[in-house]
Amino acid sequence: MNIHKPPNWIRKLYYSFHWRIIDTSKDIYLTFDDGPTPEVTDWVLKLLDEYDAKATFFCIGRNVERHTDIYNRIVKAKHSVGNHTYSHLKGWKTWNNEYIDDVELASHFIDSKLFRPPYGKIRQSQIKNLKNHGYKMFMWDVLSEDYNEDKTPEQCLEYVFKYSTVGSIIVFHDSIKASKNLYAILPVVLKIFKDKGYNFRRLK
Repeated sequence: MNIHKPPNWIRKLYYSFHWRIIDTSKDIYLTFDDGPTPEVTDWVLKLLDEYDAKATFFCIGRNVERHTDIYNRIVKAKHSVGNHTYSHLKGWKTWNNEYIDDVELASHFIDSKLFRPPYGKIRQSQIKNLKNHGYKMFMWDVLSEDYNEDKTPEQCLEYVFKYSTVGSIIVFHDSIKASKNLYAILPVVLKIFKDKGYNFRRLK
């Protein structure tokens, strides 16, 4: 299965989620999971500002609790934020009540009803519960795989440029684990897409 651009049958299975933004505008949606992280998120924010680019940060609640100052900088820069659970739980291996409680705990620190499940793994019963709580659910159209330490920056860039198109939601990670690849690929992604006339928008 192609994990870099999820196939249609997966998208249909999780039909409650937004996988791509259908619009006629030449827009790309950069998203960053697992932060905020000292130095890494700061670097991302500075680079985005240089390109006048907006993005969406799906934050882990415990990281926001530890680094509220960085979270506040994300919000002040008018990027979107989203809930990525408090503890980075894998929904398939977590009891429903524990999972929902973890999301709600994260909501004490993350002022947003946007939600993305860690690993993209979540049960249908958890989805239904979160929708009842008013969450708007997002997956992705393109996975950069920047977090994979076995992948080179060149491979990550290949995935992004091969599969991205108008309206694509692209996943990066503002984490220590992903930083080696992220530092190499994000400047290239921003420059190439800007040179091609794309706008970088935030999810809402």
